[in-house]
Amino acid sequence: MEPQPEQPTPPAQPGPPAQPELISEQADGVARLTVHNPGKRNAMTPDMWRRMPELLAQLAADTSVRALVLTGAGATFCAGADITTLRKSPETSQGLAVAAEEALSAFPKPTLAAVRGHCVGGGAQLAAACDLRFASAGALFGITPAKLGIVYPASSTQRLVRLVGPATAKYLLFSGELIDAERALRIGLVDEVHPDEALEARVGDFARTLAARSQLTQAAAKEFVDGRGGPARADHWLSVARESGEAAEGVTAFLERRPARFTWTP
Repeated sequence: MEPQPEQPTPPAQPGPPAQPELISEQADGVARLTVHNPGKRNAMTPDMWRRMPELLAQLAADTSVRALVLTGAGATFCAGADITTLRKSPETSQGLAVAAEEALSAFPKPTLAAVRGHCVGGGAQLAAACDLRFASAGALFGITPAKLGIVYPASSTQRLVRLVGPATAKYLLFSGELIDAERALRIGLVDEVHPDEALEARVGDFARTLAARSQLTQAAAKEFVDGRGGPARADHWLSVARESGEAAEGVTAFLERRPARFTWTP
């Protein structure tokens, strides 16, 4: 029998486009929340804005979660709100974005934004709502409401001012121009900048460090730094500290030259 010529392999058929979603994963006491809409540079849809406070509430209630990393799928952090939905109802979209931002800001455990690529508009809102921001050297940041004729939310504006100061906040808001990671580091918008290939390892190491520390110290410090509460809250935290046993464990671990095993949770 004559050998038959090989038939060409038919080209692979493209699968359905990835659905916009927020992906939640956990390991070693660290939750990882990933903005996933790669077809639109991880732009946030209304459903994604709505979903974020729900996911954050679940993670806050999970005692195995001791720190949170927020990032974007692939090479981009988040390009802001999906412009098609923003065009249909800018007020609704902005309200959902502010609710997600406030839920992230109020998360009771340390939060760290890991930023690659574009971090623009609503993406910058989310990054600013985290406690800390680590960026890759190729990251770009922009706060762009002036390009769209949108009034930036008051709470978001005030948070930006606390990070970078009033003059720089005006520069970013008035112009809508993008700035690179080195400038973002100089003005206080980010805390560390790393080579693209080193960012993931640094974020993982630092998140595990946060997870190993006392959540009591972190929760009280977060409330004080953010200016929430008054003298009554200071008394509250002193009372909690006396009853928690965290200091006794920390001192004992130091004297025994071993890692502390902190057990208090918010």
